[in-house]
This record gives sequence, C-alpha cells and structure tokens, in this order.
Amino acid sequence: MKASNQFPFGDKKLKLAMLGMVDGNGHPYSWSAIFNGYDPAEMAKCPYPVIPVYLAKEPKDTLQIPNAEVTHIWTDNPDDAIHVAKASKIPNIAEKATDVIGKVDAVIISTDKGYEHVERCRPFIEAGMPVFIDKPLTDNINDLKQFVEWERQGAKIMSSSCMRYSKEYAPYRMSTHDLGELRFVTITTPKSWERYGIHALEGIYPILGPGFVSVRNTGTIERNIVHIKHSSGTDVVVAAISDMFGSFGVLQLCGTAGHAEVSFSDTFYSFKAQLMAFVNYLRTGVRPFPFEETVELMKLVIAGIKSREEGGRKVFLDEIQI
Repeated sequence: MKASNQFPFGDKKLKLAMLGMVDGNGHPYSWSAIFNGYDPAEMAKCPYPVIPVYLAKEPKDTLQIPNAEVTHIWTDNPDDAIHVAKASKIPNIAEKATDVIGKVDAVIISTDKGYEHVERCRPFIEAGMPVFIDKPLTDNINDLKQFVEWERQGAKIMSSSCMRYSKEYAPYRMSTHDLGELRFVTITTPKSWERYGIHALEGIYPILGPGFVSVRNTGTIERNIVHIKHSSGTDVVVAAISDMFGSFGVLQLCGTAGHAEVSFSDTFYSFKAQLMAFVNYLRTGVRPFPFEETVELMKLVIAGIKSREEGGRKVFLDEIQI
C-alpha cells in the first residue's frame, strides 16, 4: 500500500470520484448533487422518485458542500453513469473505475453490498487513496479482517450509515439522562439485514456506545427479528423486514425514568452531514469517530447473519475473531 503524500488536504478544493451503482441504491445521484448541485429536468428522470423530491425541498444556497466537487463518475452499467453525470453535473465519465487514480483526491464507493467492498476498494487503498465506503463496510468475517489489516497499515478508510447523523436522534445522542437508565430499545428498517440492518444498528450505536455483547436473530431472510444485548444491561430489538417501507427508522427508547419515541425523516440532512464528516476527515486527518466503532458494528451485522443461519442461536460478539 502506497502512502498519500498530500493527506490531509487542508483547504484545497477537493476532487472526488463517485464509483459504483447497484440495484435499489440511488446514492450516486443524491450524493453527487450534494457536492455539485443538479439539473432539475434531468434529476426528474432519476429512477428513484424520492431523490428529486427531497432535493427540491432544499434552498439552492445551502444545498451543496462547499469547495469540493465530484469530478468523475463510474457505474457498473455505463448507461447509468451517463444519466447521473447529466443530473448531478459531473464533468467526467470514467471507462474503468481505476481510471480515476491520479485524477482525484479521494473516492466514494457508493454501493451497499458489503460482500463486494473489498474488491471494489482494493485498487484505491493500494494506491494510498482515502476511501469512503457506503454502509455496510462488509458482511463477512474474512473481508472484515482485510479492512482491519488495511487500516492497521495506515489506510484511510471511512464507512458509515447516514443514520449516525440523523437530526431526529440527535438529542438522544447528546444525552438520555432524563430517561433514567435505558432498559429497552427498539428500531426498525425495511429491506434486508445484510444491506439495511446497519442503518438500524448505527442509528442506536452513538446513543448506547460501544459494549455490545450478543446477537440472536430469530427471524428469516425476509423478516429479521434481532435481539441484541449491551453491556449496560440494555436489551435492543431490531426489526429488519423486507417490505416495511412505511416504518424506516422508528426508534423507541425506554428507561427507568421516562421514554421517547422518534422517527427518522430528513434523509437529505443525514446524507449531507455524513458526507461533510468525510470531507472534514480529508481536510484535517482526524476521524469523526474511531474506526473501532465500525468494526464493532460489522461484528453485529455478521453475528446477525450467523445467528439466523444457525437457527436463532445466541452469537456472542467475541466469537467474531479478527
């Protein structure tokens, strides 16, 4: 792995590459627009109708992250890159993902299939480039070991769910003191545990902090019901049910002195805050949160899969050795 001789980048205008696009994930459209702005007529043709709707709600003068631009786009289907480039004002379309090496300061891997991420990231990490990886970082132990080894060698890897930055959850990230001691937490997500379980997990992680102990998934691939124990004594239940689109990010916090219920709603805010955290990391070299948190979160994802595949067995996190 080569060392980057520019990182951190300070105040320079950042050049970024947006790489990859998979089914069910429109991040190349929305994330690029948060840097570059967008063409409303072209964005209206985006195959994810929610994206032009929430972008249109944002004032034009506060839409973009300043002094950073997505200058290159590559997608698995070349036709997608053509349209994303038009919609999100990206000047260059790469023929191969690796063509952006030497032309940008950092890359964003905008796909959410964790088992693909090691190979998608490998050429850029080996070239010494900072990489932001969409959630989940990975969904299997061998690839987690590889990411941990790369990070130990000095790789500049960052991965997160936007739910870490949810403004609706922000008061409870600051303090749950008025709720007393938390005893029971629930959170919901649609889609699969493999791709969307991390949204629920990272939504609660900054509230409870590190120290998760065990995972038991008594559900199915379509209906994951996951009981997680935390060292604080808090029991957590995550429901990841494939078609539960009307209940994304419904959080319940139950304590000895009070309770709170809140629902995630502002996708744009969370995306922009998430991407701004990566930009700040590029500029300062200071991580917004320890990489060890991402490792613990991936162990939770992996344990949830392992438990389901083993008939709902309680899987202890210390079984996931890296």
